[in-house]
Amino acid sequence: MYDKLFSVEGRIVAVTGGMGQLGRQFSLALLNRNARVAILDPAAEKEKLPEHFQAFKENNKLLLIITDVTKRESLEKALEIIVETWDEVPYGLINNAALDSPPSAALEETGPFEIFPPESWDRVMDVNVKGVFLACQVFGAEMAKSGRGSIINIGSTYGMVSPDHRIYEYKSENGGNPFFKPVVYSASKSALVNFTKYLAVYWGKSGVRTNLMVLGGVFNHQEQEFLDGYCSRVPMGRMAREDEYNGTVIYLMSDASSYVTGAAIILDGGWTAW
Repeated sequence: MYDKLFSVEGRIVAVTGGMGQLGRQFSLALLNRNARVAILDPAAEKEKLPEHFQAFKENNKLLLIITDVTKRESLEKALEIIVETWDEVPYGLINNAALDSPPSAALEETGPFEIFPPESWDRVMDVNVKGVFLACQVFGAEMAKSGRGSIINIGSTYGMVSPDHRIYEYKSENGGNPFFKPVVYSASKSALVNFTKYLAVYWGKSGVRTNLMVLGGVFNHQEQEFLDGYCSRVPMGRMAREDEYNGTVIYLMSDASSYVTGAAIILDGGWTAW
């Protein structure tokens, strides 16, 4: 009974930014449970696909589509390819594509708020907000016409609360330039909170559910000083493993979440619980 409740078998899910660290995890988790996945990414077909994905591609369970989420025509073409290949409108959409500035980013991206470059603001907003907006317009509209579907927007704790800039102080203490988590990342991720609720209401009676996964930081071999500072702020005392969000993806793409829409599900090891 529970296997059926959480089943995603046969469902088509489009994953933007699917070639990234988390995008690959979401895609593989769905593929391993017999879903069909279309990875929409500028790097699709350009980067070497991990070996464990090859069998899914050969068995027509995985599509790789070069896509620019900031261009409506690119998303429309991706949808056309999916429908032509599988003769069905996708059941799910995961808006995972996003730009961020890690601790190793260039100075102009991570300097003081007062001099943050407007062109950087536009570039990040274009992907993190406009890209989600356009993907929902293109894919969500067709899902609503078919009377079913699930949209997952990928948010961040920094879209719910301010970044704690203290965890980056080690950079200036070690003689480097001060680091500030860029304002545009927080602004872009906070925009998704109400955008998700808006669509949940708008498509509430059309069978399309829209939810937000609010993610904490993911371990990716960051600098030890950063890890020490970050983990000291997390009640669980560590960053997330890259596979720890997969269960929520399966939940939201399955019938187990059939009455869940407009929710912001916080997955941050307790960061926002302090």
